[in-house]
Amino acid sequence: MTAFGEGHCLQLVDGSGYIFRAFFQSSRSLGEAYRYRSDGEPVGGVHFFCNMLFNLVLRRADGHSPTHSAIVFDTAAKTFRHEIFPEYKAHRPKPPEDLVRQFPKFRDATRAFNFRCLELDGYEADDIIATLATRAREAGGQVTMISADKDLMQLVSDRIEMFDTMRNRKIERQQVEEKFGVGPERVPDVQALAGDSTDNIPGAPGIGVKTAAQLINQFGDLETLLAGAHEIPQPKRRQALTENVEKIRISKKLVELERSVPLGLKLDELKTAEPDPNVLLEFLREQEFKTLARRVEKYFSIDPPPRKADESHKNIPFDCGAYECIKSEDALDRWIEAIRHRGFVAVDTETTGLDEMRSGLVGVSLSIEPGKACYIPLAHVSGGATLLDQNPRVDGQLDRAETLARLRVVLEDKSILKIGQNVKYDIKIFAQHGINVEPVDDTMLMAFALLAGKHTNLSMDTLSSMYLNHKPIEIKSLIGTGKKQITFDRTDIEEATRYAGEDADITLRLWREFKPRLGKERVTTVYETLERPLIPVLSDMERTGIKVDRSHLAKMSVMFSEKIGELEKVIHDEAGETFNVGSPKQLGDILFRKLQLPGGQKTKAGGYSTGANILETLAGDGHKLPELVLEWRHMSKLKSTYTDVLQEHINPDTGRVHTSYNIAGANTGRLASNDPNLQNIPVRTEVGRRIREAFIAEDGHVLLSLDYSQIELRILAHIAGIEELQKAFRKGLDIHAMTASEMFGIPIESMDSATRRKAKAINFGVIYGISGFGLARNLHISRDEAQQFIDRYFERFPGIRTYMDKTIAGAHTHKHVKTLFGRRIHTPGIEDRGHQGRFAERAAINAPIQGTAADIIRRAMMRIPAQIEGMPAKMLLQVHDELLFEVRADAVGDVTNAVRAVMEGADLPARKINPSLVVDDGVGANWAEAH
Repeated sequence: MTAFGEGHCLQLVDGSGYIFRAFFQSSRSLGEAYRYRSDGEPVGGVHFFCNMLFNLVLRRADGHSPTHSAIVFDTAAKTFRHEIFPEYKAHRPKPPEDLVRQFPKFRDATRAFNFRCLELDGYEADDIIATLATRAREAGGQVTMISADKDLMQLVSDRIEMFDTMRNRKIERQQVEEKFGVGPERVPDVQALAGDSTDNIPGAPGIGVKTAAQLINQFGDLETLLAGAHEIPQPKRRQALTENVEKIRISKKLVELERSVPLGLKLDELKTAEPDPNVLLEFLREQEFKTLARRVEKYFSIDPPPRKADESHKNIPFDCGAYECIKSEDALDRWIEAIRHRGFVAVDTETTGLDEMRSGLVGVSLSIEPGKACYIPLAHVSGGATLLDQNPRVDGQLDRAETLARLRVVLEDKSILKIGQNVKYDIKIFAQHGINVEPVDDTMLMAFALLAGKHTNLSMDTLSSMYLNHKPIEIKSLIGTGKKQITFDRTDIEEATRYAGEDADITLRLWREFKPRLGKERVTTVYETLERPLIPVLSDMERTGIKVDRSHLAKMSVMFSEKIGELEKVIHDEAGETFNVGSPKQLGDILFRKLQLPGGQKTKAGGYSTGANILETLAGDGHKLPELVLEWRHMSKLKSTYTDVLQEHINPDTGRVHTSYNIAGANTGRLASNDPNLQNIPVRTEVGRRIREAFIAEDGHVLLSLDYSQIELRILAHIAGIEELQKAFRKGLDIHAMTASEMFGIPIESMDSATRRKAKAINFGVIYGISGFGLARNLHISRDEAQQFIDRYFERFPGIRTYMDKTIAGAHTHKHVKTLFGRRIHTPGIEDRGHQGRFAERAAINAPIQGTAADIIRRAMMRIPAQIEGMPAKMLLQVHDELLFEVRADAVGDVTNAVRAVMEGADLPARKINPSLVVDDGVGANWAEAH
């Protein structure tokens, strides 16, 4: 082997720079955030990375052949710079999850192209490049650094150049001087003074690159400058230098590249060689890079192989009897190793119940390919009681604590994707055992991004039947129903293996079905930016819960019981007889047979309909009994839904209520709250306020509410381009009074409450496509008068009618509408005739507005945890346009400012709502006071 020296050229590629360029270039070029293989694995960044490597190979044929070459990467480990300055690069955001999952493939691609792959814990890629470049120059060779990284410019010399392949330009001494104002040897001095906010390098406050260059050129070098800083005539410069000497010297250590990295290799070992075409093509075909594979075949003059038959997940039959039951550590280790090799795994948990805060973990199922799944039983018991009663444990199961410790390795490994159906549930179960599961994919949320509006049920069983043509085993076949129902820990392990293994198998197959479709149907961005990142945020909120005063609720339940009893007496007096007020049949007979009230409608069962709409119409016409019944129903619902049920939901261990949010609960993207539902507590009634008084803060803390002000009207003003509304919002006017003034010609200062109320009803009614009949019922006016109001509204604000007509036309054409952030909401009933078709059109009008509002608060929620990290505050609840926090009393101001900044900027950078978003805040010892 000839020793490296004169006549040799070393090419050093900044692999980490290539990775990020490739990843974000793939985002822009593909029109979606990522590109995926058919099995759902992200490979977009790797695809562009491979093209960049192949271009390096092609440059050799053009006469730019280096004799030696290597590609250099950063590692995830901290470097010696963190020992010097622990806050080094502390503000850098975490790389996207899909990029993390591709990191191993970048190394695989490097080796497939037969480039030497170099990295070393404790050092950055730039240090390795600096070391090799210095050694090559000292040996008499030439060096070309393939990078545009400014930090490498300090290395440029007579024998070391940089080449930016993206701009196809050389970077030599002249280019360095143009950028920094000094030669390469003084670049670290300038960087030390100027600092770098990206890498959190402090520098000297107020000194930029231009000023730093002037000072270095004037004094010669950094140490001379610091020694003579007292002579600088400008006071601010003098002060910035003399008061920050230590920071500047630390900054110099951070920016100066290490040129003696202990690599343990000789330059001769980096001799360039052509890739092995068989190895390279095997890698490219495995990643499904068909076009690039054809280019490589042409380059090497190789005939393409015959096409293989398609063997998709749909063609592999289900065989529940083939799933493996893991009962030994060797079997578990085999699965863990297989998961590491794959880089992904479908995960499902089996528990003793549905409450993630109280249920015990019974077992875990895993799947790594269609038809290949296992179940790990951990806590099955024998006898007639549950796990919590400590009945005898069934033999042959692995120790739960030890098994979870082994599984933690893959469940917390950021390079291994964990796939689940409603994976938030599983995350919370594992969190009970101290395991932080990430990163994750959720097949339910993928289906939601693809299908919102098409299907109301996105359960695993439904999706399996629809998209895999397979009906899963029903849970009731294992645990039974009714009084004889048992918990999962008491099921037979063999049957549990069939059931649980199938769940994981189905989840993996659904992932392989939906993941590629995200890109093809152009909803990847929606899933990646509006759905998946919300999972850990909601998981943390749900586990935190909110403190509830049980005694307050108990008193309210008593009060409701008394009020309901009083109402029943009044209702019976009004009816002239006693009857069961809760019986629709008996009530219908009283209203329409005995009292002969108008509007009676027979049901299929032969009785009279007594729905809320009918009772509201009768009450609006002045009939007292229907009005009393509506009040009775309202009181009964509040008692049964809130004051009684909330007491049952108080967790005995935490003293808090832990609601569960359904991310896919509404077609528009609005979150739904369940077990218990905390989103439908009346806001503006005295009774609703008293219920909210039961939600309290811990001692020394307060509840902080931040609420978007009239966000849906602002969005309507934006998308319909209504200048009058936009101006009114910008001026901070009373929007309902302004609308009434515009419509009825009444000055705002003399506006009466009745006219303002009418305008408010129309403002919000229009968003929901309200009809003349609906508005008439809301305002207790005639239908003709209501229709006149609506017609006048459209005349005054014609942009709204234009928006509505355009939206309906688009819904008919495309069978869906979109939010401003790209969420697709399908409108399957839009072509129906009659009531169903009109309802679908009204929903289509509202969906982009309500959906955009939902997207905005989701975007805010995803950013808030990082914004308040380290502050004594926790996000507790999301209720429509409101976020509720528990905050230490002395930190309210700081938290309010931090959260408001995020919420009011949540429509950026994608677009800017005009008029701007505004957030109101309130603070109190309980929710009622804070709202």
